[in-house]
Amino acid sequence: MQFTDLKRQYEAYRGEIDARMRAVLDHARFIMGPEIDELERLLARRVGVRHAITTGSGTVSLEIALRGLGIGPGDEVVTTPFTWISSAEVVRLVGAKPVFVDVDEVSFNLDPDLAARAVGPRTKAIIAVNLFGQMADYERILGTARERGVAVVEDAAQSFGASRNGRASGGVTGIGSTSFFPAKTLGCFGDGGALFVDDDELAGRMRAIRTHGGRRHDHRLIGTNGRFDTIQAAVLLAKLPHLDDELAVRRRLAARYADALRGACRLPAVCAGNDHVFSYYTVRVGRRDRVRELLDGQGVPTAIYYPRCLHEQPAFSDLGYAPGDFPVAERVSREVLSLPIHPFLTDAEQDLVVRALRSAVGQAGGASGREAG
Repeated sequence: MQFTDLKRQYEAYRGEIDARMRAVLDHARFIMGPEIDELERLLARRVGVRHAITTGSGTVSLEIALRGLGIGPGDEVVTTPFTWISSAEVVRLVGAKPVFVDVDEVSFNLDPDLAARAVGPRTKAIIAVNLFGQMADYERILGTARERGVAVVEDAAQSFGASRNGRASGGVTGIGSTSFFPAKTLGCFGDGGALFVDDDELAGRMRAIRTHGGRRHDHRLIGTNGRFDTIQAAVLLAKLPHLDDELAVRRRLAARYADALRGACRLPAVCAGNDHVFSYYTVRVGRRDRVRELLDGQGVPTAIYYPRCLHEQPAFSDLGYAPGDFPVAERVSREVLSLPIHPFLTDAEQDLVVRALRSAVGQAGGASGREAG
């Protein structure tokens, strides 16, 4: 059993993927070929924005977003400590300071009240992360942003295909960023990402930054090489028509997990207004590391997103945070355990995961006795 079975997915779509890739090999426009424009049009239409701008990774998308907003030295950006490092790393890369605030106990996403309190005179943006496949509380976050005059960047790396109150992930805040890393809900065969933008001027600036600050031999800005490979766009063009069917399978598997695991561990909740895509199915258990060890012994792959909060990472030690500053994030980081969930997981394989987890929790004494949702 694989935690994410990309081989099965490729076998299912082999004909379409190979045909798309062969077309790129035939025309040999490997950088910014016609598939890039085709994909960007389809992505923009799906998300409901004027502009989709593909990039070399989800990390470079976030960095370009901040550069496009003019954020740099002396500025602050509010974000979560319970996420992959990219969400705060990019703040440092543009010379600004990340300001962490704790997360909501139920969704693991940015706590809107704490985010509002953290916005100060130097704050230029809030980066809200849609963890594990569901969107943050953008109504409240955007309310704070409008009141204080700061931008909101939606980090939708784990939530492509999700929605909140009928609005697609990536298109809620005016600046959305996603990732096409292979294991994402829509993944290519390498690194990739995209920005979703409504403002024409901002989109133009971000496109320029993506390609070394302008057009060939005419560089108006300091940019970077953030382009997306044409052959990776071809892979996404082959996969995109299957996305909705795959998301339906993810939701069905999540419902099966919820029914089968009730009482054994703390289950993920779907917050009001959210359509969750379950990029990860993440439960909470006591004695997590022992439970994981027992599962591994039974051949059940798992993952931990994330075992250490960002303020606990050496790279951010100079920010002056201490243990206990973000109690919810610290607590959940010691309890979260992600189980296999992907569109090609069979019911029999899932049943094996359920039996193994119930057994492991019993042996480890790791049942929390609490359920979310």
